[in-house]
Amino acid sequence: MSDQTSASKPRKQKRSETADFMIFLLKLGIFVFLFRSFFAAPFNIPSESMMPRLLVGDYLLVSKWSYGYSRYSLPFSVPLIPGRILASTPERGDVVVFKAPPYQRQDYIKRVIGLPGDLIQVRDGQVILNGAPVPRERIADFVLPEKPYNKCLTDASMETVAGVRQCRYTRYRETLPNGKSYEVLDTTQGTAGDDTRVYTVPEGMLFLMGDNRDHSADSRFPARDGEAIGMVPEANLVGRAWISVFSTDGSASWLLPWTWFTAARWERIGERF
Repeated sequence: MSDQTSASKPRKQKRSETADFMIFLLKLGIFVFLFRSFFAAPFNIPSESMMPRLLVGDYLLVSKWSYGYSRYSLPFSVPLIPGRILASTPERGDVVVFKAPPYQRQDYIKRVIGLPGDLIQVRDGQVILNGAPVPRERIADFVLPEKPYNKCLTDASMETVAGVRQCRYTRYRETLPNGKSYEVLDTTQGTAGDDTRVYTVPEGMLFLMGDNRDHSADSRFPARDGEAIGMVPEANLVGRAWISVFSTDGSASWLLPWTWFTAARWERIGERF
């Protein structure tokens, strides 16, 4: 009898350790779910539409508390939150992540230009907000070495200096009426988005634009899945761009660990919005 009792103890202990490990994983999953839903979530930049502020290969955290919470705050847009709670409207100039119309499947990132009730137009590449041109000051060109994640957007922007290929873009500093200032690129004259009709931003909607004005499918164009976004409902907001946590130019190889460090753009890490 005593031998049977002693033999059963290791099996019970093993089952207990397995149960404890499963409980730990469950708690960890719940913590990650709550953190990503209500505090912050990671986001990576897949396109050039927000250059020069954001480059392909940038990784950032998005604050979830900035504009309230909805189903789009939750991973996989789980429908656990009805409508929006603790809702607030972004300020002009905020960089926001949102679910892109018309089907709310993809996360996009753009800058808020127009709020509900605003009149927005673009004339010869300059934003006209409520009838007044948004000041735009020409500053030094934006120069970026050509890397796997940074290919020149036009043939005209490509140049070779001392044997190094780089991209040069015309750059402006734009300043909104609330004092928010940021840099924008104007790479090509006479593109479809350089001259638009006057848009009236409806209640509950936002007019969003990319900082790379000639390479951004934004609120200047009708919403099409995987392309332009049209006006964006405030209810689609996921969060506000908060801080850059990593950046790579795409030249690293998984098989060569030292390239993980040489490919990193260290100067971009820690930048706030």
